Amino acid sequence: MTLVQHFAAYSQWRTQLAENLEAFRACLADQDLTDAQTDLRLTRLLDKLQEDRLHVAFVAEFSRGKSELINAIFFAGFGNRMLPSTAGRTTMCPTELLYDAERPPAIELLPIETRDTSTSIAEYRRISGAWTVVPLDTGSPDSMQEALRSVSAVQRVTPEIAKALGFTTGSDTPQTIGDDGLVEIPRWRHAVINFPHPLLQQGLVILDTPGLNAIGTEPELTLSLLPEANAVLFILAADAGVTQSDLAIWQEHIALPGRRKRGRLVVLNKIDSMWDELKSPAAVDAEIAGQVDASARTLALPAEQIFPVSAQKALVAKINADVPLLDRSRLPALEHALSNVLIPAKQEIVFENTDAEFADIYMRMRGLLESRLAGLREQLDELGELRGKNKGVVEYMMGKARVEKEDFESGLQRFYAVRSIYAQLTNKLFAHLALDALRTRTSTTRAKMDAATFSKTLSESMRAYFAEAREKLARADAEVVEILTMMEAVYKKFAVEHGLKLGTPTSFSLTRYRTDIDRLEQWCDTHLNSALKLMTQEKTKVTQKFFTEVASQVKRAFQRANRDTEIWLKAIMAPMETQVREHQIQLKRRLESIKRIHQATDTLEERIAELEQVEHELVAQVHALEQAGSAVQTALQGISGRRRQAA
Repeated sequence: MTLVQHFAAYSQWRTQLAENLEAFRACLADQDLTDAQTDLRLTRLLDKLQEDRLHVAFVAEFSRGKSELINAIFFAGFGNRMLPSTAGRTTMCPTELLYDAERPPAIELLPIETRDTSTSIAEYRRISGAWTVVPLDTGSPDSMQEALRSVSAVQRVTPEIAKALGFTTGSDTPQTIGDDGLVEIPRWRHAVINFPHPLLQQGLVILDTPGLNAIGTEPELTLSLLPEANAVLFILAADAGVTQSDLAIWQEHIALPGRRKRGRLVVLNKIDSMWDELKSPAAVDAEIAGQVDASARTLALPAEQIFPVSAQKALVAKINADVPLLDRSRLPALEHALSNVLIPAKQEIVFENTDAEFADIYMRMRGLLESRLAGLREQLDELGELRGKNKGVVEYMMGKARVEKEDFESGLQRFYAVRSIYAQLTNKLFAHLALDALRTRTSTTRAKMDAATFSKTLSESMRAYFAEAREKLARADAEVVEILTMMEAVYKKFAVEHGLKLGTPTSFSLTRYRTDIDRLEQWCDTHLNSALKLMTQEKTKVTQKFFTEVASQVKRAFQRANRDTEIWLKAIMAPMETQVREHQIQLKRRLESIKRIHQATDTLEERIAELEQVEHELVAQVHALEQAGSAVQTALQGISGRRRQAA
């Protein structure tokens, strides 16, 4: 299968999984098993599937053929070039291709002048008026191509303005000073193309980056967009090999220590420049292989991770259905590798996000049904023992049921005490994660950096900021452990003393957010908090970049930590509350049944018959739940199996 076919299959699987989850949720509602927390957890799983996106980033210096490669891999079926691809620079700003059904087809363009503000691209996404909108006429290919050319628009400004906007000027940079004393820079800072292409409609998001000058001046690319991409294709030109600027991008933004390597591929494009009719095919292949080996040595990669291709010839071949030319372009090998990396990597994320959460929901709902069934059968056994017994025996059984009910209610006092301690620990936990405290710390750090007269003060302030963020998360994690330990003991105690089917509480950790903080500090140390950067950059620029880009990402990490912690706290307490409530109801019904028998013994057989009918219904409910749960688990196990095969 081609990459496009693999992606279509993945999209179909995702849709099927969502339908199975919806059917499971409907089953819970039909069986009167659902509660607010369970419904919220299932809604979150469904929302994640609905919002699921497959992010592929293309990174390279200019004139490496990124746009043509995107056209060849994803949009050849369009019958023409979707993205402009001509000699020279065509992608002048970071460009996202996606589809949002709630917005009309259009190109949204953020002016380059917004770089001179303290507002990040993420914040500008929420300010619709800041963007220039170019409508897309999807019914007219010519009109679309004309509109897409707007992404590559440029403007001429003074070197001072160019420098203020983050561009490096000089003879060895794309921003050379012309005879008029002006510098050519992109007109736009960021572009978002909303286009109803079938692949984009299925959740594909493509990020096209314009080279070192943009990557280096837009920290959002390296702090969030690139790390979060499911696959990153780093493109070189076969006729140039690994240039100094190529190597800078690779070392500073892609091959960073601690950064995941899976999903990172290198493409040696434009091998058609090495095709020579005066050379034998073997000689041409040897020359290409030599360039692959040289690039591999420079990038410190195995040669197998570098894919020589001709994107331009591949696009022509696909449009003209020229199979020999497509084979010669070597694009199928890259597509195969991308399929084996991209789709399994995304499936793994979905599997990890869904499997444990759904398994916990299913087991708790199954436990609740089994608890109801066990309670009912206990009632039936008791009533069966009353057949032919005198009134004294009935009174004894009634007294026994009353004692059990009173014992359980006495045990509830311990449960309420646990809830009180739980609330105290929860408050301490959220105090460590408090956004207000983080904002205060951010303001204090900014004041110190604004007042700093020495680079050392700037450096120490940034390091102290990260150290406190890590400490807050570490203290919060300690509270998580204490809460989990307490709930494990409570679960076990109530299971032993009252027969509640609670299993084990859902585990949780804040380690992932501490990892995020480590990654942000690593980026900061490289791009802001180094002796060279502090000596060569203006203090105000360093301070502004730290707070608009880095501190804002720390805030995002804490927001996610707060959200996930809140969800976990509800998930860990909800099963306990549900089982306690269910057990109370069962004990009450049991006592009421015996009372009714005590008051009118001739209703015994009638009551047994009623309960047997309820037992039959409960068994049917268990079967229905098993079927609904099995449909979801089968889909997930299929993914798990494919993951194991891929591994």
